[in-house]
Amino acid sequence: MTDLVLTLLGPDRPGLVELVAGVIAAHDGNWLESRMSHLAGKFAGILRAELPADRVAEATAALAKLESRGLKVTVEAAARAGQRVPDQVMDLDLVGLDRPGIVREISQLLAANGVNVDELVTNRSSAPMSGEMLFEARARVRVPPSTDVAKLQAELERVATDLVVEVKLTASAAPVSR
Repeated sequence: MTDLVLTLLGPDRPGLVELVAGVIAAHDGNWLESRMSHLAGKFAGILRAELPADRVAEATAALAKLESRGLKVTVEAAARAGQRVPDQVMDLDLVGLDRPGIVREISQLLAANGVNVDELVTNRSSAPMSGEMLFEARARVRVPPSTDVAKLQAELERVATDLVVEVKLTASAAPVSR
């Protein structure tokens, strides 16, 4: 079997997931995991599926034809993970008044420490009392065994103080597949 990662983008409307699921199933594939969302009138998603190696080219061609129905699909073969010491999976939660640069500052710090972002969900909402815009972020990250987590936490707190946000880094209770 071959693992594929697909990205999807198109104007949101009913039936888009079914279009992709139909192509995968028609080529003896299996839908493994996905993240999909409605953003600003668009449907955007990413998914991982496995297909028999001899059906990948045919399935990729069929997925490309979905563009004529308004859905752009990009297909990439997924790399197989090698044997290595597993990273520590952690959750990062951030909340504070919205301002430009929050994601950039936090992501720069994570990258500088070798931390990989597996999943990131952000949102803006109106603060209950003041009505000001709040920025919220939740991330699932992988921290390499060589990273000093206490030092990382201290660096995050320093940046959070500069950004005037609250940030919390905790060991994740939920497993993450890869």
